[in-house]
Amino acid sequence: MSENEEKIIKVNELEPNFKYEIQAEPGGENITRCFACGTCTAGCPIREVNDQFNPRKIIRMALLGMKERVLSSDFIWLCSSCYTCAERCPQEVKITDLMNVIKNIAVREGYIHPSFVAQMEALNSHGRLYEIGEFDNEKRTKLGLPQIEENAEDTKKLFKQKGVDKLLQVAKEGEE
Repeated sequence: MSENEEKIIKVNELEPNFKYEIQAEPGGENITRCFACGTCTAGCPIREVNDQFNPRKIIRMALLGMKERVLSSDFIWLCSSCYTCAERCPQEVKITDLMNVIKNIAVREGYIHPSFVAQMEALNSHGRLYEIGEFDNEKRTKLGLPQIEENAEDTKKLFKQKGVDKLLQVAKEGEE
């Protein structure tokens, strides 16, 4: 998508009820209180290093009903959950909680960030986020620590019970 295409808002692509969908979730209740003062953006540490992350812009896009563009974007995953924005917001919009709501809706809609897919794959394969191999276990033994055996069966059962295995499959198919 070109830069000019990103700036064009097509009315037929807007979903005006998106803000109410967010508002219905715990943490998203105060989204309509935002009047785009910019306090959240000014104090955001992520905004300092990556100008793609702009809480004020994300909220504005959600309020306008730009659901597809918000949920499919990488920038919603950048929030570091520092709560600086929530502490400073004069309208008591809990932006960190709001970002979590948007992320949860994104996952329900099938938009899962590749970093989370990689984490789920590691958990599904090894039962942990970090694979422990022979080299690691030898180092542990030399330090007097017990060896760690990989056992992903409990994780796989949990993934199946909670439907994470299906999410992982959908995410993999979306990458292809």
